[in-house]
Amino acid sequence: MLEEIQEIFIQISKEPLDSLEKTEQFRLRYLGAKGILKDLYQQLKAVKPENKPAVGQALNTLRQEIESKVTAATSSLSAEAEVHQKHDYTRPTPSEGIGTLHPLRLVTQEIMAAFERIGFIFSEGPEIEDDWHNFSALNFPEDHPARDMQDTFFLAPPFAHFSLRTHTSSVQVRVMESETPPIRTISPGRVYRNEAISARAHCFFHQIEGLYIDKHVTMADLIQTLDYFAKTLFGGEVKIRLRPSYFPFTEPSAEVDVSCTLCQSKGCAVCKYTGWLEILGCGMVDPNVLIASGIDTEEYSGFAFGMGVERIAQLKFRVNDLRLYSENDLRFLQQFHL
Repeated sequence: MLEEIQEIFIQISKEPLDSLEKTEQFRLRYLGAKGILKDLYQQLKAVKPENKPAVGQALNTLRQEIESKVTAATSSLSAEAEVHQKHDYTRPTPSEGIGTLHPLRLVTQEIMAAFERIGFIFSEGPEIEDDWHNFSALNFPEDHPARDMQDTFFLAPPFAHFSLRTHTSSVQVRVMESETPPIRTISPGRVYRNEAISARAHCFFHQIEGLYIDKHVTMADLIQTLDYFAKTLFGGEVKIRLRPSYFPFTEPSAEVDVSCTLCQSKGCAVCKYTGWLEILGCGMVDPNVLIASGIDTEEYSGFAFGMGVERIAQLKFRVNDLRLYSENDLRFLQQFHL
């Protein structure tokens, strides 16, 4: 009987358990109620008493070997099946949902469309600018605070005369240098300021600036253009007002407010109970800026305006933290549509 047990040891060592079905058949054949081991234990009764301890120990060892083989195969094959189930490449891929445009892109497109309808064309320029296009050509004096390191990101030597543009007005300079009036252009883009990041400020943001140069352009043309823009963006009932201001590249200069659409100008927390919301800066192009770009100030005049896209988006979507626009949180971004 010991020889028979030894043959079974050899036999089970050669049987490949490469599937859960084969493993179960193996278990039933050897360990089942009508299995081989059951029969061997029955035969143990007929073994001579002096041989029973050795035969019994051999049977127990065989049983342990079979059980270990079944357990190991079942565990391995179950884990493998689970992996295959997780990575079943024949299954249809799940839908990831349809993405949405960024709220700043939505607002930019709406603003661009409004000005394109009245003849403004799109123009763009580099985000790294030289001193001439970013400052000097726009009538910034050598000692103007905007040239200070606290406001501008300058490049390291030997490129210290270059900086990240602080406004898209630099694009307008390039257009004036390369084109002959009449000029009617709108320039969107990212700009950079060396400011602390907070809910109300960021080290980069987005601007859209417009420029119109032609013969006999007046402040009335500017006001009419901005009134059209405000009504297109915020509704036909909205009103605008201009407040005197200062910009190096325009004279006269003004800040533009729109009547608060949230409270119908009655006063609320958003408009700080004034009934008005600031949206952009504007003015007539300073003659020095036209001369710097080679435009005859005796024949041509023009106006310019600029607005922060984040500011317009805040008014439209009531977002109270600028940082949300650049954090790529899908829960935030998927809320917006126009």
